[in-house]
Amino acid sequence: MTLVSYLSPSRESGRQKAAAKSRTRRLLPRQNIFGQRALGPVLVLAAWWISTSLGWISPGKLPGPIAVYEAFLGTINDGTLATDLAISLQRTGLGIAIGIAAGSLLAVLSGLSRLGDSIIDGNVQVKRAIPNLALIPLFIIWLGIGESMKIVIIALGVMIPIYINMHAALTSIDRRFVELGQTVSLSRSKFLRDIVVPASLPGFFTGLRLGVTAAWTALVVVETVNATSGVGFMITQARTYGQTELVLLGLVIYGVLGFTSDAIVRYVERKVLSWR
Repeated sequence: MTLVSYLSPSRESGRQKAAAKSRTRRLLPRQNIFGQRALGPVLVLAAWWISTSLGWISPGKLPGPIAVYEAFLGTINDGTLATDLAISLQRTGLGIAIGIAAGSLLAVLSGLSRLGDSIIDGNVQVKRAIPNLALIPLFIIWLGIGESMKIVIIALGVMIPIYINMHAALTSIDRRFVELGQTVSLSRSKFLRDIVVPASLPGFFTGLRLGVTAAWTALVVVETVNATSGVGFMITQARTYGQTELVLLGLVIYGVLGFTSDAIVRYVERKVLSWR
């Protein structure tokens, strides 16, 4: 056997491996570009500015970004926006905290116990089928039109997606991990820490992303129903007086808050689940 014939198979194998690696790089998604998720909103903003500046859309129906920015400065100067925004953030923060605690607790009780699953899961599925908007009249009767009703509605909107996704993650834990824990005689606390918590975190963060979005959706609803403060109240008042630029300002604020909160959750998820 000559040296050339001896080396040719290895060369061919090397070429095949390089070609396969190149195909894999093409098939896999490219690395994220910094700020790429803001590209879509920026393009929408540019289209909005161009269409209003060129007169394609009547300013009476859709004021341009400059008019909205001037309205923003006006509300900053008179202090109304800071007050309304602080109240909205407080409501949402309390609702998200309560929803996370309730959803996680119910998911653990239902996902790790057959009795808990029998009692809890059916009731949560029934609530899942009932929109929060349909519950507002009932909660107004029970809790009045104050802060308690608003926070409970927001918390329910957060609780359901967290429960659904955590419950799915817990009930799909690889049985081999459970058997391994039994083999090495893990205590219940170590079993929860080393097996249950890591297995439930991906579902928790998926539910949290959906829950945070649901929290802002619920906030929009509760702040336009018998509210006396908040960004939604500002929108309602602006609609009454025909101040379209303030209505758009409120919608932009809701959009920015939703986009920012989702980005924060994604960042925390990447850090916590870096082992994935």
